[in-house]
Amino acid sequence: MKRVLGQNEFVKSHALGNDYIVLDGSQLSFPLTPEAVRTICDTHFGIGSDGILLIVPGRGADFGVRIFNPDGGEAEKSGNGIRILAKFLYDHGYAPRPDFSISTLGGPVRARLDLEGERVRMISAEMGRATFVSEEIPVAGSRREVVMEALEVEGERLTVTCVSVGNPHCVILTDRLDEATAKRLGPKIERHPSFPKRINVQFAKVLARDRVSILIWERGAGWTLASGTSSCGVVSACVKTGLTDRRVTVESPGGELTVAVAENWELTLTGPVSEIGRGRLSADLVNSLGG
Repeated sequence: MKRVLGQNEFVKSHALGNDYIVLDGSQLSFPLTPEAVRTICDTHFGIGSDGILLIVPGRGADFGVRIFNPDGGEAEKSGNGIRILAKFLYDHGYAPRPDFSISTLGGPVRARLDLEGERVRMISAEMGRATFVSEEIPVAGSRREVVMEALEVEGERLTVTCVSVGNPHCVILTDRLDEATAKRLGPKIERHPSFPKRINVQFAKVLARDRVSILIWERGAGWTLASGTSSCGVVSACVKTGLTDRRVTVESPGGELTVAVAENWELTLTGPVSEIGRGRLSADLVNSLGG
């Protein structure tokens, strides 16, 4: 694999305002500890971002990635993160072809880049298969599909559908989206006792058979402008409950993504990515991180 980033160099990109820093694990002079992740992601003491994508050797795939949330925790999968990484790998010469596989903690993903000349116009990622089975999400209690169940939160009775797309999601279908409500209830749902590994939270309103609007509270990151796996989770829940067709445009505060759900619940996520800039972590920062 061609090494393009130098020692302690990074590239920062965003997918609909959901921004990640890409680092090459072989080029770091310091250990990427949870404390280091929190510092780098901090807007005052570091670069500032919604997370870090660390390139590592692929496990049965062309490339591998470890995905870190800004709180220092590690995520199983990220749809926006995978698409950001895919554009980076192609644009910066790691991947010679616009079609390759990436291993994640949440399973393998295949990325396909739609090119306009040599410019990456759009990225599609095969995100794996959705499951509603409680043990596979996980959700506490007996083994079952968690579809339209009651959940008590802050004295409110919510109806939720829970799904794993390689990471866990709790979808609340509603007739009215309210940012203040999402920010108030999101952290409570994320850490609810029903979810032993915490959970990503989405409030979703169905606009048509092929369009849904969502608000996102992301596990380990908080209020988020856009999320690929959240979009996959919401569309899976909408298909499961018969509210939409199998190809849906998802509106979020950051923009639009498209999710396709196959008959076997395999998911394909499509959307844009934009690079923000490239740089090198300073000696002062690296020294503070133990490098």
